[in-house]
Amino acid sequence: MNQLQGPIPNTFSILKNLEYLNLGRNNFNGRVELDMFLGLDKLKVLELSDNRITVVITNNYTNTSLPTLDTLSLSLCNLKEFPAFLRFQNKLRTLVLDHNNIDGLVPVWIWNNSRETLELIDISFNSITGFDQHPHFLPWANLQVFFIHKNQVSGQLPFPPQTTIIYSIAKNNVIGEIPPSICELKSLQMLDLSFNNMSGTLPSCLGILSNSLMYLNLKHNNFHGKIMNTFTLGSMLTELDLSDNRFTSQLPRSLTNCTNLEILSLEDNSFHDAFPSWLGSLAELQVLVLRSNKFYGPIQGSTAVSSQFPKLRIIDLSNNNFSGQLHYNYFQTWHAMSSDDLGVSSAMESEISSKTVFTNVQYTVTLIHKGVKTEYDRILTIEMSIDLSCNNFEGEIPQSLQHLRGLQALNLSNNHFTGRILPSLGNLTNLEALDLSRNDLSGEIPQQLVQLGFLSIFNVSFNHLEGRIPQGKQFDTFDDFSLT
Repeated sequence: MNQLQGPIPNTFSILKNLEYLNLGRNNFNGRVELDMFLGLDKLKVLELSDNRITVVITNNYTNTSLPTLDTLSLSLCNLKEFPAFLRFQNKLRTLVLDHNNIDGLVPVWIWNNSRETLELIDISFNSITGFDQHPHFLPWANLQVFFIHKNQVSGQLPFPPQTTIIYSIAKNNVIGEIPPSICELKSLQMLDLSFNNMSGTLPSCLGILSNSLMYLNLKHNNFHGKIMNTFTLGSMLTELDLSDNRFTSQLPRSLTNCTNLEILSLEDNSFHDAFPSWLGSLAELQVLVLRSNKFYGPIQGSTAVSSQFPKLRIIDLSNNNFSGQLHYNYFQTWHAMSSDDLGVSSAMESEISSKTVFTNVQYTVTLIHKGVKTEYDRILTIEMSIDLSCNNFEGEIPQSLQHLRGLQALNLSNNHFTGRILPSLGNLTNLEALDLSRNDLSGEIPQQLVQLGFLSIFNVSFNHLEGRIPQGKQFDTFDDFSLT
């Protein structure tokens, strides 16, 4: 990326043999008349994206006066409508118009252009409300990437062709069910239907599709019923987000076939099951969020020590019905949290970097951090946390927590833990939030906790603590309520 600035010079219009022009990702500003580029007969690629310009487009074009473009990229160009000259473009491979101010309906002539050549269309982050003539199928025979997320599209979206790799319609007002024919898309690697008003049950074949599918996000819809138990060996699935729906019953045991899975988010449903300790065999799993369901019982398996979850960085089991004691060595082999190196290497990150079509994908996970529901980027380099709050755990706080030196947030509040606060928690020098409130803890607050130099939230209220409050460093900033 360069840092060129100022207005884009009009002298580009005299470069009659110019075929490729990429001025994207600079600091150009001002108004740009698109006409000065459209007179370049040999121009194939025009990229003006990611500047601070306003592209001005006239409507007095004819087919004979325009170049035949291969790529047009005009994101962040303050466009208010679809450029009219596109109706004469029949050879486009890439059309990028995201992050503009385009509103209203997608014109019907968009569907009739570049039907045999278009591979990528990105009209995300606009104010599009629907389609002038609603097609049942996307008309582009070789389409690979379709981005229309973060608009205001209502109704049902057209079905993509079998060549599709990415289909992202998140954050619209889409209704309807997922058709079983979605499983015919054997090249599909990413399906994002999150934040819509879709409903129904999931097609059972969707699990089989995970042999190609890497990313499946159905978050914040009205899907219900069981999750398909059809995940097969060889699954490529790396992220599965089914949160904020109305799913019930148990978790499908075939999830153990998803050996590449890094993120599993199932919060805000009605799953009724014991703790899925069998997920610990997934060697790549980094994030497990089961918050606000109906899970129950103890969380440790047949052995006292958990020998699983080696790469787990985030676990959120809050607001369930888990119970029982945690063995003092339970967290001993959670190796990823034992390192105070907060960087993370991700199979998904390297996969994305090698596929430029993923560059507009926003990977996020929703967590409760410092008491606030926060949406984090998919590349989780900033968070290691354990949240077991609002359950029925009892007994002493496990000694093995002292080994999780990378831990940044620990929430054990609203349980029935007894005994003393571990002085060894002072070893968790990356800790930013520690909430032990509303338990049955006794004794004094250990002086060793003063060593927690990053601690900004500390709550031990509503316990049976006594003695002097530690003095110095972060403890001088905490209010009395958090210590009551």
